Amino acid sequence: MILIDHTVISDDIKDNFFVCNLEKCKGACCVEGDLGAPLEPEELPVLDEIYEHVKPYLSEAGRKSIEAQGTYILDEENEYSTPTVNGKECAYAVYDKKGILKCGIETAYNHGKVKFQKPISCHLYPIRITRYDQYEAINYHKWFICNDACTLGQALDLPIYKFLKIPLIRKFGEAWYSALEQEIEGLSPDKK
Repeated sequence: MILIDHTVISDDIKDNFFVCNLEKCKGACCVEGDLGAPLEPEELPVLDEIYEHVKPYLSEAGRKSIEAQGTYILDEENEYSTPTVNGKECAYAVYDKKGILKCGIETAYNHGKVKFQKPISCHLYPIRITRYDQYEAINYHKWFICNDACTLGQALDLPIYKFLKIPLIRKFGEAWYSALEQEIEGLSPDKK
């Protein structure tokens, strides 16, 4: 286990390999499971604010679900998440021409329509964060639908913490990520 500031980080994020392989999984993490994507409290007003700019990038079914349920929901676990289409895929997910689910929010972001890339829980996947009173636990969520991502990560020799460098910096900052690298790789700041 690695301790940095207010975080407790599982060794799994340094010991396991991962690179999303959308050609194989087809974006299954956007449709599998019981709920939509977990949301941070500060993301809720952002989803309201950007919806009109994201709306053109969503499927008709996704738009109808959001208009019926709202841009986010309070789920059965009493936490906020994205709405789903008929209890399946995230309402913000859209199938591309190859049948791969992509994030409509991220597509709007990539087209310069919004400044919010996507929910941090999606950006950080397969890491999941659990909040406790004194700290946040950072764990690797092992899921069979990501077996191909594990295989690709192994082939590319890319551990989870390196694959998720950008979202980890987005969530915790550059200094935190540098401390994580130093803990894992034993590097001093001047040897990087």
